Amino acid sequence: MNPRHIFSTCLILACFSIHAENDSSKITEALQPFVDSHTLAGAVTLVANKEKVLAIDTVGYSDVAAGVPMKADCLFWIASMSKPMTATALMMLVDEGKVNVDDPVEKYLPEFKGQMLLAEQDKDHVTLKKPSRAILVRDVLSHTSGMPFMSRVEHKIDSWSLKEAAVSYALTPLNTEPGAKYAYSNAGINIAGRIIEVVSGMPYEDFMDKRLLKPLGMKDTTFWPSESKLKHLAKSYKPNTAKDGFEEIDVGQLTYPLTDRKRGPSPAGGYFSTAKDVGIFGRMLLNGGELDGKRYISEASLKVMTSKQTGALENGYGFGFSVDKGSGAFGHGGAYATDLWVDPAKGLVYVYMVQAAGYPNKDGGKINPTFRKTATELFGPKDPAPKVP
Repeated sequence: MNPRHIFSTCLILACFSIHAENDSSKITEALQPFVDSHTLAGAVTLVANKEKVLAIDTVGYSDVAAGVPMKADCLFWIASMSKPMTATALMMLVDEGKVNVDDPVEKYLPEFKGQMLLAEQDKDHVTLKKPSRAILVRDVLSHTSGMPFMSRVEHKIDSWSLKEAAVSYALTPLNTEPGAKYAYSNAGINIAGRIIEVVSGMPYEDFMDKRLLKPLGMKDTTFWPSESKLKHLAKSYKPNTAKDGFEEIDVGQLTYPLTDRKRGPSPAGGYFSTAKDVGIFGRMLLNGGELDGKRYISEASLKVMTSKQTGALENGYGFGFSVDKGSGAFGHGGAYATDLWVDPAKGLVYVYMVQAAGYPNKDGGKINPTFRKTATELFGPKDPAPKVP
């Protein structure tokens, strides 16, 4: 055979082998059994590295009752995945010297001066005292401020403007001394959002659009989905074994209609987004704070954000990110099971988009790990071939 023909044949076989090895349909195949068992309604998954998106896959349905297949451009309420986006925006101001994470919050928001700490409480009495120190910016970013999850006046996460919400937090006694305990708090991240407003001189949502979302190309990420975008919104479900495992629900934490711009923005949990948009954000993080030649935050700030900032406390949390101290990976999930995970050691971004307010059986907890495991097998670092003696 002509050597040129042999080379061509080998090249074709090699390309086929690579395609077969990295066939992302294996992700769909791995998740399909969860759909078949009525554990999962549907999902969009995305895998990316520093350079590009490696795979976007879909499985199941965006509307179970109507039998509408999940599509790659489906929109999801990403809930607390909004937190790392807010933290990133605040750290931009830190990079510019306009905010210091070791400053007391009251430096930027005077209404927090004199905030009190809950000392004792029973059914008839509440006793307050002065905390040992004021809450710091770093406290609100790492859930160690002592703030409750939300204030009593917040019936929904979009009930108030950030200015109004911040006043309600300032009037709310702290549950614990600042820095003494990790307690997951929407109020804390919303305070960070209000600091962004005050320091930047523009509404929080405008700062996010101007400085982060639009420059990155995250065109589908918004607090207020338009009517056209809502046509792509995946239905939300809670477990109901009497209805093949699922019951369609509204997002209980939000006020309807979702298009109403009178709804307040929630830095801690209000964004809607797509797998593609979240993947763009993840790739920027994987690239050390820059993407396509534009820097968003410094490598130093990103390192702080994605390192444990909760001291000797058990929880591994940075600034706006959950962190795995052992592997160096970091990310954040959302209330309806969406998830972003960035693993610098593997060089991969994993995005898992669903709308599940719980799963009808214990296998629901296996879905995201199955996705990550399959994605890593397909696209992660390969062990070097053993040397031939």
